[in-house]
Amino acid sequence: MFPSSSELTELTDSQPLSGHHADKPEEACGVFGIYAPEEAVAKLTYFGLYALQHRGQESAGIATFAGKTVHCHKDMGLVSQVFQESKLNEMVGSLAVGHTRYSTTGSSHRVNAQPAVLPTRLGPLALAHNGNLVNTNQLREALAERGCEDFVTTTDSEMIAVAIANEVDRGKDWVEGTIAALTLCTGAYSLVVGTPDGIIGVRDPHGIRPLVIGILEEEIPRYVLASETCALDIIGATYVRTVEAGELVYITESGLVSHRLAESAERKLCVFEMIYFSRPDSVVNDESLYTYRMRIGKRLAKESAIDADLVMGVPDSGIPAAIGFSQASGIPYAEGLIKNRYVGRTFIQPTQHMREHGIRMKLNPLKDVLAGKRVIIVDDSIVRGTTSRKIVRALREAGATEVHMRISSPPVTHPCFYGIDTDNQDQLIAARLTVAEIAEQIEVDSLAYLSQEGMLLCTGEDVSHFCSACFNGKYPITVPDVVKRSKLMLENITA
Repeated sequence: MFPSSSELTELTDSQPLSGHHADKPEEACGVFGIYAPEEAVAKLTYFGLYALQHRGQESAGIATFAGKTVHCHKDMGLVSQVFQESKLNEMVGSLAVGHTRYSTTGSSHRVNAQPAVLPTRLGPLALAHNGNLVNTNQLREALAERGCEDFVTTTDSEMIAVAIANEVDRGKDWVEGTIAALTLCTGAYSLVVGTPDGIIGVRDPHGIRPLVIGILEEEIPRYVLASETCALDIIGATYVRTVEAGELVYITESGLVSHRLAESAERKLCVFEMIYFSRPDSVVNDESLYTYRMRIGKRLAKESAIDADLVMGVPDSGIPAAIGFSQASGIPYAEGLIKNRYVGRTFIQPTQHMREHGIRMKLNPLKDVLAGKRVIIVDDSIVRGTTSRKIVRALREAGATEVHMRISSPPVTHPCFYGIDTDNQDQLIAARLTVAEIAEQIEVDSLAYLSQEGMLLCTGEDVSHFCSACFNGKYPITVPDVVKRSKLMLENITA
């Protein structure tokens, strides 16, 4: 994945695609589906994925259905790199499923790009998955016992698709087969599944990853499914509602029908969707996330006030909270870092001269704004701390006399097992060091985080409706010990 929006770092050909060395949590992927006969569904899906590009930049894919004929194209790269208009024009059909990927289960290779397409007795299916299962090994064993062993990829997503195909081949219809297959799956999943007859959208019983429903206003309704509302906006679709936790919706020529996947479980939307992952113009709980992020900035200012000359945000994700901090504190807001929005990942080694003088490929400080100023810099999170230290040094070199860092989320102390690519626990700086020790390591004059209480209260919802395991280690879906051991390096785990 490209570096986080707040990275100021050397980019070399030795830097891996995996987020294990990034200084922010990385999202898993974005999913999109549309049922719109007589529309250019491939192009609509392209633009939907374009709006969801921030959720994953490793690969992209689209599958369209014209009856039982499926046209699928997927490859490594950005949506705009994978698809040309000529290819989209060839992908005819009445419905489509799309995916943009960041790998969590399964490495970053073309074979793991989605949608996963499989044949069944009822025709092909195409599955796009956001999230991560925690019982992948058990699922593989269960499928192997049924004779399903010819896996093409290394992803849990393909196993979900195989499980659905197997249930359909046993005589179930699309809805029955999907519900039966998902009884074998434990973990986080928001799925869009294309079939010859319609599209299925489903969220796990806790609703950890998001999925929304939109509609294209025509004489005959055209329905859209997407990870975020920003993907509806770009194609002119109207937001209808969220797919509920544990709900399956099936969209066909007859309209939309809702089914319960399982008995209701307590909803646990990932709170990092609110803080960082989703685009600020996406809507959650009837308001834009920009508004929520400004509100947590205001709360942060009240919790950790300090005297300074200006407040600035780390572009782009820290800016709404920084504006809120400024409004609540009365300290002027200013842009102190300029982001080069046209720089992606480079695999060319920088010259020795560039190394000696520091590399400012993504973010460059404004010296005339910062010189002689006591600065409060607001960011959404610190994971490893390496990027934060580089930013602080750059601000001091630009003339800042004091640098105070404020973080609009609590300390990240635990890894995620539900579809976010986070480091092992021993690589999470807040799991190893106190706040004072982190401040010393990243070389700031002071450091403060938003409280967990403040983060959740600012949602305006029941605070129990969010997963905040990365901050407190309370995982809403039981994680098997063998999986925990892969990341919880600092915990005492007994088998």
